[in-house]
Amino acid sequence: MGNLNGKVAIVTGAGRGIGREIALLMAKEGAKVVVNDLGGGPDGAGNDIQVADQVVQEIKAAGGEAIANYDSVSELENAEKMVQQALDGFGRLDIVVNNAGILRDRMIFKMSEEEWDSVIAVHLKGSFNMTRAAAPYFKEEKRGRFINFTSTSGLIGNIGQGNYAAAKLGIFGLTNSTALDMARYNVTANAIAPFAWSRLIGTIPTETDDQKERVGKIQQMTPALIAPIVAYLATDDASDVSGQIFGVRGDEIILFSQPRPVRSAYNSEGWDVESLSQMKESFKSDFTPLEVSADVFPYDPLIGKVKVEMK
Repeated sequence: MGNLNGKVAIVTGAGRGIGREIALLMAKEGAKVVVNDLGGGPDGAGNDIQVADQVVQEIKAAGGEAIANYDSVSELENAEKMVQQALDGFGRLDIVVNNAGILRDRMIFKMSEEEWDSVIAVHLKGSFNMTRAAAPYFKEEKRGRFINFTSTSGLIGNIGQGNYAAAKLGIFGLTNSTALDMARYNVTANAIAPFAWSRLIGTIPTETDDQKERVGKIQQMTPALIAPIVAYLATDDASDVSGQIFGVRGDEIILFSQPRPVRSAYNSEGWDVESLSQMKESFKSDFTPLEVSADVFPYDPLIGKVKVEMK
């Protein structure tokens, strides 16, 4: 008996990498899976239906049930068809995993409108589309799980990823709003920030020794390490977990903080441009530094090296 027996999941971007591992594990845990993948390249170009078909074949070969979908999540109509495909094929829907994504990295002073629009369309609009398509059904059934993918690129920062960072931070906002809107209907929504080697990460340059060392560390963090928490958040045991951001870095699970006030300043006479200099000096020690993900996580990934430690 699997932890997801009798449940039906849609996993977007499930043909390769993290999405593939999620689809395989959910099927192993007993879920029936709609495997969605356009079959495009890291930049979203191209279309290869064999990518989704191969995952479906692998699930069936292991005794599971799955069907393929080849549509782009960037269109609401496609998302609605995907939800209907799950209902027609398996009779119900319980889980939506919004994993599909592309990269079009560029420094902000060089980024084109097309590079911005295409990344926002797949990540942020795609996550909305799938949420909007499934939410009415979840509301009616009074159950459901949304599991979305954010990134430390948005939560913390990375260079040359203005489009990706904006989309990924937007996805957290969408996740939080979905969790609030759907709480009364027993529907949860959570976000995952994954650290894992994938085709998208494979675009990182390896020209210098530092770059090679960085990529070597990332390659240790395989996509399979991300799948367990996604599957867990889809279980009945996680029915009281919603609106949270989890990071997965090797064998380490991270719970991220969320924006909340850290200091305040009051002026009974009101503020003007000159007096705000006092506010700056008061707040300065609590300013968030300009950092990238590697600054916040400077240590090597913990993979099979340490016992579980709660802190």
